[in-house]
Amino acid sequence: MALEKVTTEDKIEIVGDYKNVQIRERTTVLEDGVEISSSFHRDSLSPMTRTAKEFDADGKVTKDHTFIDTDISGRSAEVQAICNAVWTDDVKAAYKAMREAE
Repeated sequence: MALEKVTTEDKIEIVGDYKNVQIRERTTVLEDGVEISSSFHRDSLSPMTRTAKEFDADGKVTKDHTFIDTDISGRSAEVQAICNAVWTDDVKAAYKAMREAE
């Protein structure tokens, strides 16, 4: 009886005006090559990440929110290629403007 665990990105979607990239990973457990179990994990990536405000001991803001490009370096080559293709400067600017307006 040989057990094997296989994880694949079985669905990658681009969603909405700000080109959020949604990834579904499927984990399959095989016994002697026959699937005995599977499960899914989902993740969503936005083009930019907003940092938290920083405060001093008196509660005054010392550093406001900043925006940085979302780190995709740990993602698969396919996800990186999709993000790099759809997250244009215009998309990032629109996303940042939307988040600042919140």
